[in-house]
Amino acid sequence: MAEPVTIADIYALFQASRAEDDRRAAEADRRAAESERQLQELKRVAANTSREVAGLTTRWGQFVENLVAPAVIRLFQERGIEVQELSRRMQSKRPGAEMEIDIFAVDGDVAVAVEVKSRLSKQDVDDFLARLGRFRQAFPHYTGYQIHGAVAGIEIDEGVDRYAYQQGLFVIKQMGDTVAIANDTTFQPAAW
Repeated sequence: MAEPVTIADIYALFQASRAEDDRRAAEADRRAAESERQLQELKRVAANTSREVAGLTTRWGQFVENLVAPAVIRLFQERGIEVQELSRRMQSKRPGAEMEIDIFAVDGDVAVAVEVKSRLSKQDVDDFLARLGRFRQAFPHYTGYQIHGAVAGIEIDEGVDRYAYQQGLFVIKQMGDTVAIANDTTFQPAAW
């Protein structure tokens, strides 16, 4: 016959169960703390990686600008725009018309604003067209100038060169170890 269960036995089982629950809760707390520590470390690594990638992207963009800028004078002179002045990173801080132009080439009262990208997308072209629409507001001292636009890219998404061409923009592409204007010689650029 089985021994009868006493209140002391039930209390002992209750205490053992409670101790096991406390042990499990402590283990869960330890795991949660470790997970939080790992999450914070992951956030730190992600932030550092983001900063490093941003720095690399900036340096890559500067490299592409350094490839395009020296060629701009020659390229546009070959197209009959006798560039005499070249500015890089021309900025306007006028309220409502803040913008930066990567390269700005001037010939008398004709100028070409050049947007340079390592990878040129349709969105980049659309954004640049919108900025060209606000150009005179941003740079009112160029009001009497005929402003043309150009986009340059080392890598150009499929069809984007044709799209930019159809929007009246010059398209500058990598050709071998240099860059060239991809538009044919009959191209008539839009003026802003």
